[in-house]
Amino acid sequence: MVKTDLIGLHHVTAITSSSPKMFQFMTEILGLHLIKKTVNQDDVASYHLYFTDDMGTAGTDITFFDFPGLGHGMPGNNSISRIGFRVPNDAAIDYWVTRFDENNVKHDAVTTQFDAKTLFFYDFDNQRYQLVSDEANDGVAGGTPYRHSPVPDEVAITGLGPMVITLSHPEQLNPILTTVMGFNVIAVEGSQTLYELHHGGHGAQIIVNFDLMTSNALQGYGSVHHLAFRTSDHDTLEYWISRLQKAGLHDSGFVERFYFQSEYFRAAPGVLFEIATDGPGFLVDETYEEAGRHLELPPFLEPQRAAIEADLLPFNTEAADE
Repeated sequence: MVKTDLIGLHHVTAITSSSPKMFQFMTEILGLHLIKKTVNQDDVASYHLYFTDDMGTAGTDITFFDFPGLGHGMPGNNSISRIGFRVPNDAAIDYWVTRFDENNVKHDAVTTQFDAKTLFFYDFDNQRYQLVSDEANDGVAGGTPYRHSPVPDEVAITGLGPMVITLSHPEQLNPILTTVMGFNVIAVEGSQTLYELHHGGHGAQIIVNFDLMTSNALQGYGSVHHLAFRTSDHDTLEYWISRLQKAGLHDSGFVERFYFQSEYFRAAPGVLFEIATDGPGFLVDETYEEAGRHLELPPFLEPQRAAIEADLLPFNTEAADE
């Protein structure tokens, strides 16, 4: 790899019907760390919650919006259709089957996908996820399990894993992934093609599913908003902004997100990608101990705090008030 190469998955952002319920699901069931409770910087009526490993490592981050009044999404074609997580080994997959059964979490039977033991599961919004075993995986390192997680470290989720994108015309996305972004095709199984960044393993993989029959997805709660990829810093982000614009892609240009910097671009119908920097990170404005307990706002939104807080349903406030 060279410094400007994309490193792997950075974060995935989805939509939920309830931030308090998602907090409970992500922390009490999946054992992730709510490291940042803030708002969508483009729509401050919506929470933006960041769930990560213990310290908020890039590549371990799933985030949620809860747009007021938005209806239920419908799974389907031309969408980021399943969110992937990594677990350490095959034994961890067996642990999660039992854990899901004990907590009434809907899941499918264990299967094998691209030689990795895999478990599909669903949350209360019917958002679609998969746990993928790292038993035989090499590449981008996973994160560190959350120190206060109810899940034992040896079977805990360690980061994001292969993401599934379902497309009616995958040939539109292929040159963007390969020629522009640097992915390689490493395997094909039936209608699915596995792409990987620079031998990065599960933390740098996308599965593109070819489907001509299914209706187009409808975005709403229970669906994915966008998928982000890692770049090192501001300088490498500027390289990618230039590269994407030269490729003629519809893009946002530079966006300052305070906790990282990014650019968004439309990669295919229904598929929004982002490239985001690894830093400065989620602890630039609060301590580890306070993370996720208070509503944090970037400086440009701080003057609006009273109005913003008035429109949000409080949750996870008990620890902050002790």
